[in-house]
Amino acid sequence: MEIEDEIFIDDDGEILDIINYGFPRKIYDRSNYFQDMDNLTFFQRFRLTKPTVLTVLDQIEHRLEFPTNLNNSITPINQLLSALRFYACGGHQNDIADIMGMHQSTLSRVVRRVSAAIAELLPQHIKFPIAEERIRQQSNFFQIARFPKVLGCVDGTHIKIVSPGGEDSEIFRNRKSYFSINTQVICNSELKILDLVARWPGSVHDATIYMNSRIRARSESGEFHNAVLLGDSGYPLRTYFLTPLANPVTRGERLYNESHIRTRNTIERTFGVWKRRFPCLAYGLRCQLQTSLLVIVAPGILHNITIDMKEDLPPAPHNIETSEKLLANARAF
Repeated sequence: MEIEDEIFIDDDGEILDIINYGFPRKIYDRSNYFQDMDNLTFFQRFRLTKPTVLTVLDQIEHRLEFPTNLNNSITPINQLLSALRFYACGGHQNDIADIMGMHQSTLSRVVRRVSAAIAELLPQHIKFPIAEERIRQQSNFFQIARFPKVLGCVDGTHIKIVSPGGEDSEIFRNRKSYFSINTQVICNSELKILDLVARWPGSVHDATIYMNSRIRARSESGEFHNAVLLGDSGYPLRTYFLTPLANPVTRGERLYNESHIRTRNTIERTFGVWKRRFPCLAYGLRCQLQTSLLVIVAPGILHNITIDMKEDLPPAPHNIETSEKLLANARAF
C-alpha cells in the first residue's frame, strides 16, 4: 500500500486558527505516555505492552521519521501511540487528539500514516504456512474436534464505517442496513490471521469475496495439496473447501457437522479476540474510506504480532474508564 509521505506538523491546525480567529485557541501539552505511564495502565489504554510497542516501532520507525524537528514535528513513538489509542477506542477524534497533544486534523493524518506503515508489514506477518508448518497446523486443528486436514477457517465480519458518499455509497450498505466493509479473514488454530481481505463493500456476499480471492486460486491450483478450509453454509462446497451438511441424517453425518462446527468456531474466537484488543473494529470507523481500509488491516497485523509476542488479552472495553480525559491523570504515574 502506498501513501503520500507528506510532512505534517502539529501546528497546522493552529495556523488555521490564527487565520480564522486571530489567535491560537489551544496550546497542546504533548506528554510522554510511554515513559510516564505505568505498565498496566499503558496496556489498558494502548492495548499493547511496552515491549510489543517497541517491536512494532522498530519495524516502522523509518517510515514515520521526519528529516527535521522544526515546527515541533511529532516523534515516531508518539505517532504510533496516537494510532494505537485510536484503535483502542475509535470514536470522536477530537478527544483523542486533545489527550495526545495535537490538532484533530493532525491526528487524522497520523492515524492514516501509521496505519499505512503497519499495513506495509502484511507480507511478513499475515501469510499461509508452508511445508512442515502446514502439517503442524493440521495436527493442531485435529486436536480440537478430530477434523482432519484443516489448514484454516474462513468467514467474513462487517466493520462499520460512515457512508463514503457519492453515487456508489449504497453498495456499502449491508443487509442489516448500515454501511460496512465486509472483511474476509482466514485463521489458524491459534487464532492467528493467515489471510485478510479488507476492500469489499458491505453488500457483497461472503462467497463472492472468497471466490474472487487469491487464496481460492491458490487452493484450486493445488498449492496446499490435500489441505482443506472450513466455512459456513454460505460458501460453495469444494474438495478443498468444506461446509456443513444441510440435512444430516446418519450418525456419521451428524458427527461430521458437530466436528465441523466446533473446529470452525476458531474463526469466531479470532474475531472476538481481534475486536476486543482493538475495539475500534467493533465500534465502527469514522474515517475516510481509504483510511478505514488501512485501519482494518493494521490491527490485523498487530493482532498477529501480539500472538507472536505471547501477549495477554487486555481488559474488555467496558472494564476501562470510557472518558478519554481520564488519560490526563497519567501524568501522576
